[in-house]
Amino acid sequence: MKTKILFLGLMLSLLTISCSKDKADNTNSMTVAEATSSAKMDAANDDVSSIVEDQVNVTLSDATGKVTETAAVATTNLPSCATVTRNPALGTVLTAGQTVTKTIDFGTAGCALSNGNVLKGQIVITWVYQPGASSQTVNYQFVNFYHNYIKYDGNKTFTRTMSSGTTPHPIVTMTMDMTATFPNGDVYSRTGTRTREIIAGFDTPNVLVDNVYQVTGNWTTTFPSGTVRYSTITSPLILKLQTGCSHHFVQGIISFVQNNNTATLDYGDGTCDDIAVFTINGVAHTITL
Repeated sequence: MKTKILFLGLMLSLLTISCSKDKADNTNSMTVAEATSSAKMDAANDDVSSIVEDQVNVTLSDATGKVTETAAVATTNLPSCATVTRNPALGTVLTAGQTVTKTIDFGTAGCALSNGNVLKGQIVITWVYQPGASSQTVNYQFVNFYHNYIKYDGNKTFTRTMSSGTTPHPIVTMTMDMTATFPNGDVYSRTGTRTREIIAGFDTPNVLVDNVYQVTGNWTTTFPSGTVRYSTITSPLILKLQTGCSHHFVQGIISFVQNNNTATLDYGDGTCDDIAVFTINGVAHTITL
């Protein structure tokens, strides 16, 4: 994840150099600091969304008889320093219509995920248990929550629907409304939506390396200076968890607009490599992730 942050910082530094040629309005430049901060928020969104979705999936799978949700099961995809509690308590039978609250606690000392990102505090998830429902709305909020020493506040909601077809699988649409407070006191805000769909590997829940995700959406980031950046996934992003692909997307395009500047980031054709193409105002740069 640190590689992604440095990579995006490098890309946006190219943008800053390009825009500095326009002496008429240097305030339109996308700066390295803004790029790095935005990338850190992206990393937090991805980690939190994955954690919440996993917690909901394991609870809902209990209704089908596939798994009994105990404390050990609930923490399967989490580091050993994280704990999960549930109301009604883990191990008890849930009934349709009950409100379920799950608290994922990463402690106060710092708890590292497998990708190296360090979390502190709690994520609290709440939804109404409706096994077999075609759609479920899940709310989650942060309690003294930090991702890599950046504090996050606000609420997020996602709607979980099951696809139709021979192999039904969840499609999760997330609504974001959150703020991030950096160690230096700078406050950023972000609103928007992201839709994440597991398009391969859902039928093997105990095997993660065959999972493939597709992500679409758009969001707005407001920086401490008041600058606003609009980001849109114009071609679905593809993330593979197989070895060598787990820390970056391998396909898809994100488009950026900030004042009079436009840019795109193209992750490629799905090949599990470390190459992407960053294009700023029509000039393409091949980047090694």
